[in-house]
Amino acid sequence: MRSALAAAGFPNLSVAHLVMLCALTAAVAGAVVLALLPVVALAAAAALAGAWTPWAVVAYRARRSRNARSALWPEVVERLLSSIRAGLPLPDAIAALGDGGPVLLRSEFARFAEDYEATAQFSWSIDRLKHRLADPVADRLIETLRMAREVGSSDLVDVLRSLAGHLRQHTALRAEIEARQSWIVNAARVGAAAPWIVLVLLSTRPEAVTAYNSGGGLGLIAAGGAATVVAYQLMLRFARLPEEQRWQR
Repeated sequence: MRSALAAAGFPNLSVAHLVMLCALTAAVAGAVVLALLPVVALAAAAALAGAWTPWAVVAYRARRSRNARSALWPEVVERLLSSIRAGLPLPDAIAALGDGGPVLLRSEFARFAEDYEATAQFSWSIDRLKHRLADPVADRLIETLRMAREVGSSDLVDVLRSLAGHLRQHTALRAEIEARQSWIVNAARVGAAAPWIVLVLLSTRPEAVTAYNSGGGLGLIAAGGAATVVAYQLMLRFARLPEEQRWQR
């Protein structure tokens, strides 16, 4: 969870603070709904939604950050390839990405330059870089560079060129699939929200409030909430694209 918080842009937010924030948003959402619409089950549903919202925001921002970083790897490989073809030694070519690489990744490569300058140990420095990046594409790239450093490879330029082309094709294909999926996912979200919008509108009538606060009404809302959660999770599972797994961690 801490890695998700860091990826989402909240490196100073601890898990305990996030739990407290969830409790606060749950209390506020439940109290507001209960004050406006005196339906106990609806207020409880609002409290659950409020508790889930901070987790959802963290997960969304972390996913966006991972996607943004993934889209940068073709540029990283191409800049590295340019430096190597210009005659820079491999450690210097990697360190140069701390100044001329993509902005989102510069700090990680700058720390590699500091590690290598302090220790002159390429394997140790690149292992730390691999751990910080924690990315499947970075794993493949770093292991390729490690092999080239240890055993020598006259084909490194060709390998990097092929890798850059593959990554660009993969990124473009994934972006196209996600764009085509987005309208289906949005339609499913509207479908999941529609019954609750109707429920809120009905809850403005006194007779509906009485009915929903009865045992049968509470059971109906609870069953509807469970069905909505299950259907929404199934929709997300079916729409989720497979994530590439890391190797040689």
